[in-house]
Amino acid sequence: MNILFKELNLLKQTKEALQELNFANPTPIQALVIPEMINGNDIIAQSQTGTGKTFSFSIPIIEKINPKIEKTQSLILCPTRELSMQVFDEIKKLLKFYKEIRIALICGGESYTKQFQILEKKPHIIIATPGRIIDLLEKKKVDISEIKILTLDEADEMLKMGFQEALETILKNIPEQRQTVLFSATLPLTIKKIAFKYQKNPKILKIKQDNIAVKSIKQFYFIIKEYNKNKLLVRLLDQKNLDSVIIFANTKKDVDNIFNYLQNENFLVNAIHGDLKQNQRKYVMDNFRKKNIKILVATDVAARGLDISDVKMIINYDLPHEDEVYVHRIGRTGRAGKDGLAYSFISYTKINRLKKLEYYLKDKITFLNIPTIEEIQKEQNSHFYKKIKKLIEKEEIVETKENEILINDLLDKFEARKIINSFVQYFRPKKKNYEPISDIRQNTNYKKNNIIENKFRTKFNNKNTNFLKKRENMEEISINLGKKDGINNPLLLLKIMDEKFHIYKRNIGNIKHYYEKTIFEISKNLVEKIKYKNNVYFENKLLKITSFK
Repeated sequence: MNILFKELNLLKQTKEALQELNFANPTPIQALVIPEMINGNDIIAQSQTGTGKTFSFSIPIIEKINPKIEKTQSLILCPTRELSMQVFDEIKKLLKFYKEIRIALICGGESYTKQFQILEKKPHIIIATPGRIIDLLEKKKVDISEIKILTLDEADEMLKMGFQEALETILKNIPEQRQTVLFSATLPLTIKKIAFKYQKNPKILKIKQDNIAVKSIKQFYFIIKEYNKNKLLVRLLDQKNLDSVIIFANTKKDVDNIFNYLQNENFLVNAIHGDLKQNQRKYVMDNFRKKNIKILVATDVAARGLDISDVKMIINYDLPHEDEVYVHRIGRTGRAGKDGLAYSFISYTKINRLKKLEYYLKDKITFLNIPTIEEIQKEQNSHFYKKIKKLIEKEEIVETKENEILINDLLDKFEARKIINSFVQYFRPKKKNYEPISDIRQNTNYKKNNIIENKFRTKFNNKNTNFLKKRENMEEISINLGKKDGINNPLLLLKIMDEKFHIYKRNIGNIKHYYEKTIFEISKNLVEKIKYKNNVYFENKLLKITSFK
């Protein structure tokens, strides 16, 4: 970005705060949002955590507040207490030189009495969770009748958490003549419906996809059956032996299952999801930051707003349903110029989903074989060696009298090599007997792009069919679905032919996948049937069949 904060028409106090924070250039989302908000436009902004989105709406809000009016003029709603606190802290930084503006944090888990006292002072800006605002509205302790700017931060997550009814109630209690701003990592239909109902000609602002690149993160995936995932977790965690790992699961049930399993395997682990009380959540997060626990298991909703700077590895126990959520997850590692690791567990039926994700990322996710006991032991030994080497090479080694007595006593009685061998044997990671994982990926000749195709070919070849050989009664045709649409193996095409055209697999021959199309053989007597079938769609794409004759 060529634009500078000092070139924007901002208050002197805001510019001083930004200068003290060493912020000279707006981030891409800030450069898009700030001018539009200052101009009074309603906005839908699609942006991830870590892009500077909090400042992008906070700066314009501060610009528009009139501190002489003793009324609440801006309401910022967040899905979780943690995110609300984070937004509150960021706005406080911007108000360092503008003490006339009062702000309040109103969330669950805090004393009502304390919050009543804060609200009596008529804060100009309230940062809150929807549930607590509804409570205070019912108690007639909060006045939002003069709100000029409403901001919904991470609106998609609020809807996922079941806050739609609460949002509708809040929106009915604030003036229609207001500015409404939505920030969302994703733009599902529910967000668009709310925008249509409650916004006036909103500007849709979105960072170009190039900006979501996760170049510093090495991404891998395993093919694994559902019932083997916990076994693989143990192997991977032992192999990498890192001190800060987040495991993401799609459901609370899976989070609890993973937590219990790993705890039984003696890992330093804890979990967060929506059912945790605030004091429990705070306890877990404090221990994770201090590395008293090494592994955190979480749902996406519970992890919203977490600000942890040094996460070494992300594990996707399941792939999320939305591409943006995947980026949001793995973006928690590889920060501040450091390399990050991201591993995903998928079943072979989800390869189509993986391909779509790769297309969205414009990047490849590397397939890995399930680590063997020997591979795990080798990597553990390597970690152990590096750790010992680092200690030996350390410039300042603390030599105490107690250490000297012990060392001399051992050297008097035993050979140095025998002493070292005993220490290594005692402290080196012990070899474990892991539960066996019998899975399709254990074939060492596995190739990630043809696992399903090989399975498919084998199945029919074993029946002594000539299924994949061109036959005289076959004709080649083309369909406008290719690898870019996630169609990269025969089973997927067969499924589409069956469900959309009622063409069964026995009538289809050789299949060739290309980037934008797939060419395949079909029984000649069915060509006309498939060619002239109209208005057939696959995932909102109109299907077109082309014959080569």
